[in-house]
Amino acid sequence: MIDGNHSMIIFFLNDFSIETTMDEQVEMEKPEQLSSSSRKKELLSICLPQKRYYRQRAHSNPIADHFFDDYPIIPDDVDWSSFYPIYSNENKNSEFNNPQVEFLDIGCGYGGLLIELSPLFPRSLMLGIEIRQKVSDYVVERIRALRIQNPGQFNNINCIRSNAMKYLPNFFRKSQLSKIFFLFPDPHFKKQKHKWRIISQQLLSEYAYFLRIDGYAYFATDVKELFDWMFKHFMEHPLFIEIKDDDPIIEKFSLTEEGKKVKRNGGQIWYAKFKRIADPCTEND
Repeated sequence: MIDGNHSMIIFFLNDFSIETTMDEQVEMEKPEQLSSSSRKKELLSICLPQKRYYRQRAHSNPIADHFFDDYPIIPDDVDWSSFYPIYSNENKNSEFNNPQVEFLDIGCGYGGLLIELSPLFPRSLMLGIEIRQKVSDYVVERIRALRIQNPGQFNNINCIRSNAMKYLPNFFRKSQLSKIFFLFPDPHFKKQKHKWRIISQQLLSEYAYFLRIDGYAYFATDVKELFDWMFKHFMEHPLFIEIKDDDPIIEKFSLTEEGKKVKRNGGQIWYAKFKRIADPCTEND
């Protein structure tokens, strides 16, 4: 029979033994835990972002005075090498000197088109412009993760948050772009909001300024009324003509997030391609 004093001594010894064993176990597992922790951090760093953490309204008023920081005053202020790691400081003397964005995806959404086109045109820099903060954050994180998962790939694409209806002159020079995309833009159904649409005669003149001669503008939508609107404005503009050809880029429209959703819902995608032509009055050869 064990009295109270002996019981306390045994409890103390058992407790000491347990603590000692645990301390030894922790010491033994520290390197493994550290490596495991490093592995977890590495895995987290390359994990693709999940859309549910970047929820945002589908529409944004482009006329509103959104707060945009860090936009350049003039295009010369833009350091494109900071957007594209292939043009980092150590590569300044490479064949890829003086980088300039050539493809522009206006209203890029979740970045599907950029990701599809990146391997097709590895030597062309592409930029997506998205007005919604959380969506643009998602695209940036998605591209960052893809670069880590696929070393040497997706270095020619990036995304910024900005308003293409206001700030394109701050980023791009005359005739800098070779391709502009308008995929599944906000239809702004109400008549009083048609002025918010991304395609208008005034905006087309601005896009033509940045698009080089023989460059191309593409648009696609699942809203027939909006397609007719955009097609009409392009057809009426003197610096654009319709082009019908077997362009492999058009096949990628259905692989974007919006394109997949349209297909899932049994919808139809209307699209068109227009070529930038010279102004006979001011751009003669």
